[in-house]
Amino acid sequence: MPKKKLSHVDADGRPAMVDVSAKAVTAREANAECLVEFPKAIAAQLRKSGLSTAKGPVIDTAIIAGTMAVKRTHELIPFCHPLPIDGCRFEIAWAHKDALRIECTVRTCHRTGVEMEALTGATVAALTVYDMCKALSHRIVIGPARLLGKSGGKRTVIST
Repeated sequence: MPKKKLSHVDADGRPAMVDVSAKAVTAREANAECLVEFPKAIAAQLRKSGLSTAKGPVIDTAIIAGTMAVKRTHELIPFCHPLPIDGCRFEIAWAHKDALRIECTVRTCHRTGVEMEALTGATVAALTVYDMCKALSHRIVIGPARLLGKSGGKRTVIST
Protein backbone atom coordinates (compact mmCIF):
# COMPACT_ATOMS: atom_id res chain seq x y z
CA MET A 1 0.00 0.00 0.00
CA PRO A 2 1.50 3.36 -1.00
CA LYS A 3 2.30 5.76 1.79
CA LYS A 4 -0.16 8.67 1.94
CA LYS A 5 1.30 12.14 1.75
CA LEU A 6 -0.04 15.13 3.65
CA SER A 7 -1.22 17.79 1.23
CA HIS A 8 -0.45 20.78 3.46
CA VAL A 9 3.25 20.00 3.87
CA ASP A 10 5.85 21.00 1.26
CA ALA A 11 8.91 18.99 0.16
CA ASP A 12 10.91 20.46 3.07
CA GLY A 13 8.30 19.46 5.63
CA ARG A 14 7.04 23.03 6.09
CA PRO A 15 3.36 23.99 6.23
CA ALA A 16 2.02 25.12 2.85
CA MET A 17 -1.30 25.92 1.22
CA VAL A 18 -2.17 23.51 -1.58
CA ASP A 19 -1.82 25.03 -5.07
CA VAL A 20 -5.14 24.35 -6.81
CA SER A 21 -4.49 26.51 -9.88
CA ALA A 22 -4.15 23.51 -12.21
CA LYS A 23 -7.39 21.87 -11.05
CA ALA A 24 -10.56 22.18 -13.08
CA VAL A 25 -13.41 24.32 -11.82
CA THR A 26 -16.30 21.99 -11.06
CA ALA A 27 -19.52 22.09 -9.08
CA ARG A 28 -18.73 20.80 -5.62
CA GLU A 29 -20.87 19.94 -2.63
CA ALA A 30 -20.25 18.67 0.87
CA ASN A 31 -22.49 17.93 3.80
CA ALA A 32 -21.63 17.43 7.43
CA GLU A 33 -23.45 16.91 10.68
CA CYS A 34 -22.96 17.63 14.34
CA LEU A 35 -25.08 16.45 17.25
CA VAL A 36 -26.00 18.41 20.38
CA GLU A 37 -27.11 16.22 23.27
CA PHE A 38 -29.03 17.66 26.21
CA PRO A 39 -29.76 16.32 29.67
CA LYS A 40 -33.25 14.75 29.57
CA ALA A 41 -34.98 17.50 31.57
CA ILE A 42 -33.41 20.25 29.44
CA ALA A 43 -34.42 18.51 26.20
CA ALA A 44 -37.99 18.29 27.49
CA GLN A 45 -37.95 21.96 28.46
CA LEU A 46 -36.61 22.94 25.01
CA ARG A 47 -39.23 20.85 23.22
CA LYS A 48 -41.96 22.49 25.32
CA SER A 49 -40.64 26.01 24.54
CA GLY A 50 -40.38 25.34 20.79
CA LEU A 51 -36.58 25.60 21.05
CA SER A 52 -36.69 29.14 22.32
CA THR A 53 -34.80 30.47 25.33
CA ALA A 54 -34.47 33.84 27.06
CA LYS A 55 -31.73 34.57 24.50
CA GLY A 56 -34.15 34.05 21.61
CA PRO A 57 -34.94 31.45 18.93
CA VAL A 58 -32.26 28.76 19.17
CA ILE A 59 -32.57 27.25 15.67
CA ASP A 60 -32.76 30.55 13.79
CA THR A 61 -29.73 31.90 15.64
CA ALA A 62 -27.77 28.69 15.01
CA ILE A 63 -28.52 28.83 11.27
CA ILE A 64 -27.35 32.44 11.04
CA ALA A 65 -24.15 31.71 12.99
CA GLY A 66 -23.45 28.55 10.98
CA THR A 67 -23.92 30.39 7.69
CA MET A 68 -21.58 33.17 8.80
CA ALA A 69 -19.00 30.55 9.78
CA VAL A 70 -19.26 28.80 6.40
CA LYS A 71 -18.46 32.06 4.64
CA ARG A 72 -15.48 32.75 6.93
CA THR A 73 -13.94 29.28 7.14
CA HIS A 74 -10.79 30.45 5.36
CA GLU A 75 -10.29 33.00 8.17
CA LEU A 76 -10.49 30.28 10.82
CA ILE A 77 -8.61 27.34 9.27
CA PRO A 78 -5.13 28.41 8.10
CA PHE A 79 -4.85 26.55 4.78
CA CYS A 80 -8.44 26.75 3.57
CA HIS A 81 -8.88 28.68 0.35
CA PRO A 82 -11.34 31.57 0.28
CA LEU A 83 -14.25 30.24 -1.77
CA PRO A 84 -17.34 31.71 -3.37
CA ILE A 85 -20.20 30.02 -1.56
CA ASP A 86 -23.01 29.34 -4.01
CA GLY A 87 -25.32 27.68 -1.52
CA CYS A 88 -25.53 26.89 2.18
CA ARG A 89 -28.43 25.05 3.81
CA PHE A 90 -29.09 23.78 7.31
CA GLU A 91 -31.45 21.09 8.52
CA ILE A 92 -31.87 21.03 12.28
CA ALA A 93 -34.19 18.53 13.91
CA TRP A 94 -34.39 16.21 16.87
CA ALA A 95 -32.27 13.13 16.13
CA HIS A 96 -33.88 11.43 19.10
CA LYS A 97 -35.57 12.49 22.33
CA ASP A 98 -32.53 14.26 23.81
CA ALA A 99 -30.32 15.29 20.86
CA LEU A 100 -30.52 17.77 18.01
CA ARG A 101 -28.95 16.85 14.68
CA ILE A 102 -27.50 19.75 12.73
CA GLU A 103 -26.75 19.08 9.06
CA CYS A 104 -24.99 21.64 6.90
CA THR A 105 -24.77 21.37 3.09
CA VAL A 106 -22.49 23.72 1.17
CA ARG A 107 -22.10 24.20 -2.60
CA THR A 108 -19.55 26.01 -4.76
CA CYS A 109 -18.16 26.03 -8.27
CA HIS A 110 -14.41 26.10 -7.73
CA ARG A 111 -11.13 24.20 -7.88
CA THR A 112 -11.33 22.85 -4.34
CA GLY A 113 -14.02 21.30 -2.19
CA VAL A 114 -16.16 22.62 0.63
CA GLU A 115 -15.78 19.87 3.23
CA MET A 116 -14.20 22.21 5.76
CA GLU A 117 -16.93 24.78 5.18
CA ALA A 118 -19.66 22.20 5.81
CA LEU A 119 -17.92 20.93 8.96
CA THR A 120 -17.33 24.46 10.19
CA GLY A 121 -20.95 25.42 9.58
CA ALA A 122 -22.32 22.38 11.43
CA THR A 123 -19.99 22.76 14.41
CA VAL A 124 -20.41 26.52 14.80
CA ALA A 125 -24.18 26.05 14.63
CA ALA A 126 -23.82 23.43 17.39
CA LEU A 127 -21.67 25.79 19.47
CA THR A 128 -24.35 28.43 19.04
CA VAL A 129 -27.01 26.03 20.30
CA TYR A 130 -24.79 25.42 23.34
CA ASP A 131 -24.39 29.16 23.88
CA MET A 132 -28.13 29.75 23.59
CA CYS A 133 -28.88 26.96 26.09
CA LYS A 134 -25.96 27.04 28.54
CA ALA A 135 -27.98 29.00 31.11
CA LEU A 136 -30.18 25.89 31.35
CA SER A 137 -27.29 23.43 31.78
CA HIS A 138 -23.55 23.11 31.29
CA ARG A 139 -23.94 19.36 30.76
CA ILE A 140 -24.82 19.80 27.09
CA VAL A 141 -22.55 17.66 24.89
CA ILE A 142 -21.51 18.64 21.38
CA GLY A 143 -20.52 15.98 18.87
CA PRO A 144 -19.63 13.92 17.19
CA ALA A 145 -19.16 16.04 14.09
CA ARG A 146 -18.50 14.25 10.82
CA LEU A 147 -18.44 14.59 7.07
CA LEU A 148 -21.46 12.84 5.57
CA GLY A 149 -20.43 13.18 1.96
CA LYS A 150 -18.74 15.22 -0.73
CA SER A 151 -18.90 15.33 -4.49
CA GLY A 152 -17.51 17.18 -7.45
CA GLY A 153 -13.77 16.70 -7.09
CA LYS A 154 -11.49 13.74 -7.82
CA ARG A 155 -13.20 11.66 -5.15
CA THR A 156 -16.79 11.29 -4.11
CA VAL A 157 -17.17 10.36 -0.46
CA ILE A 158 -20.33 9.06 1.13
CA SER A 159 -20.11 8.21 4.80
CA THR A 160 -22.41 5.77 6.53
